[in-house]
Amino acid sequence: MKQRKLGTNGPEVSAIGLGCMSFAGFFGDTDLDTSIACLDTAWEAGITFLDTANIYGMGRSESAIGAWLKGTDAKPVIATKATIVPKPTRHFRNDEDHLRSELENSLERLGRDHVELFYIHRREQERPVEEVAETLAKFISEGLIGGYGMSEVAPSTIRRAHAVHPCTAVQNEYSLWSRQPELGVIQTCAELGVAFIPFSPLARGELTNTPPDPAKMGEADFRRANPRWQEPNYTYNQQALGAFRSYAADLGVSTAKLAMAWVLGKGDHLIPIPGTRTGAHLKEWVDAAEMTLTAEDYDAIEMVLPVGFAHGDRYSDSQTLGIERYC
Repeated sequence: MKQRKLGTNGPEVSAIGLGCMSFAGFFGDTDLDTSIACLDTAWEAGITFLDTANIYGMGRSESAIGAWLKGTDAKPVIATKATIVPKPTRHFRNDEDHLRSELENSLERLGRDHVELFYIHRREQERPVEEVAETLAKFISEGLIGGYGMSEVAPSTIRRAHAVHPCTAVQNEYSLWSRQPELGVIQTCAELGVAFIPFSPLARGELTNTPPDPAKMGEADFRRANPRWQEPNYTYNQQALGAFRSYAADLGVSTAKLAMAWVLGKGDHLIPIPGTRTGAHLKEWVDAAEMTLTAEDYDAIEMVLPVGFAHGDRYSDSQTLGIERYC
């Protein structure tokens, strides 16, 4: 697996990481043995960067990684997140007491005394981000984290935090059907030496050979509330994505591999973190870093899936809570 730098001062990691949200059952039933087998497959394939969060199954994802670490001598670079408080009503806390407590709980579940990267999962708008950066810088000085990151934030927030203490990484959704980061986040990260971590680079399963069927999604499936999976949007999106799947087939590659190669080619500071529950699905895209797209490929893909092609918003109104909008 090719390597990329996790920010200017961060470690070298695999060009493709593994998003571990699926270990919590957000996209269908899973179990600990399946998660551990997936992690084994990822490590054997050269993936050294794992992304999780305290909120994923209320610690379930972190605990799965911790259980895997106990049975292996692997030493992955791990990123986790905190700040989302789901009850009694969903809100966000970026204060030091909360972040420290949640970080300590995450470390206990992971079986680690530090993590290489710790994100604020959502920004608490009432609290100056400069104060948050000072808190995270304190955690770095204490050896609890190697660097800090932010998720679903605007370029202005990145600049303000980075001016207090260099930010390691920013994680926003980015794929062929969610391209908002092209309007400032990708460029800001490149300018400041911050890694950009695209999550859902495969559009939560849509950019694959066999897309998910909304009719078969479980009641707890995160996608059921997404407008893009609801009619008539779903049918319109399938018509557009069908042409992209055909283009991938003409190139002799899987849809997922082509979609991942497209993201990877958008900048050397991009480290996408596709998620999966199984090693079998991982094999559809794990070698995408070895694929280099030509200018002609990018032009052809743009013809098939022009920017803004998707029908429906990427989140429902309730899921949008906490996401910074800047354009």
